[in-house]
Amino acid sequence: MALQLSSLWLHSPTISVHSIDCRSKTKPITATLLSAAASSSSSLASSPPTIQIVGGKNSTWHGNSNSNGAFEESDWVDLDADLYYWTKPLRPVQWYPGHIAKTEKELKEQLKLMDVVIEVRDARIPLSTTHPQMDAWLGNRKRILVLNREDMISTADRNAWATYFAKQGTKVLFSNGQLGMGTMKLSRLAKAMAAGVNVKRRAKGLLPRAVRAGIVGYPNVGKSSLINRLLKRRMCPAAPRPGVTRVLKWVRFGKDLEFLDSPGIIPMRISDQAAAIKLAICDDIGERSYDVTDVAAILVQMLAKIPTVGTSALRNRYKIDVDGNCGKIFVQKLALHLFNGDAHQASFRILSDFRKGKFGWISLERPPR
Repeated sequence: MALQLSSLWLHSPTISVHSIDCRSKTKPITATLLSAAASSSSSLASSPPTIQIVGGKNSTWHGNSNSNGAFEESDWVDLDADLYYWTKPLRPVQWYPGHIAKTEKELKEQLKLMDVVIEVRDARIPLSTTHPQMDAWLGNRKRILVLNREDMISTADRNAWATYFAKQGTKVLFSNGQLGMGTMKLSRLAKAMAAGVNVKRRAKGLLPRAVRAGIVGYPNVGKSSLINRLLKRRMCPAAPRPGVTRVLKWVRFGKDLEFLDSPGIIPMRISDQAAAIKLAICDDIGERSYDVTDVAAILVQMLAKIPTVGTSALRNRYKIDVDGNCGKIFVQKLALHLFNGDAHQASFRILSDFRKGKFGWISLERPPR
């Protein structure tokens, strides 16, 4: 049984401003979902109805991957274009808790005391976790770029980003804050880059002092976890959610290095909503700022277009047939299949599975040309 639906996730003049729906041209979607749920519950061996999406911007994957299943550059451009259309009808994702404004003001003052700045980004979305004003704040100050959660991206993605930043002359280090990988190298690099500070002090007849390194970045990218791993004890509050660290705190590492742990800083207004959706997918922004069902539906559509995941991975994990063109329908089917129709729980399951790496090592961004 094939059912044709109009994909309202795609660019269309009939898209609702605040919600996304996929309307059937033959019969109501509710009836279709109930029929699919009944079929799957009666027998897992029987395949649920295949849903074909027609109209709008074509969001199917045309097989332009290399032998390793990785995206070509043109394919990432296509995915970014699709993501722009998918996010356009959604309610804007904005999150700016009160403590961030205070932190931003205090951080600017503390930057004057820093010998080197360590900027931490999410390795899955290095561009989306870039603060637009960071370059202006740092000026000519020495900087180390840390891409945390390297265990959640592929080797090809890691090499691509390393090459990209090397061409820009930026010192980049990959780390895993949970396991401590890269932390000792970070401390050595920070001390090496700021070695000139004490050379100048000795020339002036002053005693040497500890190198001051400030750790900055978006919420929940792993700043506090990196410090705790370096110190081998829990000195800074850390949890897998945004907004845990709320005050600036200096902590000492041995006799010759001090770290400033800072709360996550984020722009007051996020103009790039495609980047905002990626922040939501990767849990780098507060959950209250977005509709979890909309975000999960877009994630389904993104995963379906990435060859290393594709619709087969979604189907194998959730035992639900999907063509990947309308993530909203998939979320609703999963809700009926596993959560008694609760779309919020179904959406949270999809996002949680991605954040835990259940779909493999996946980067949602590639270096620009």
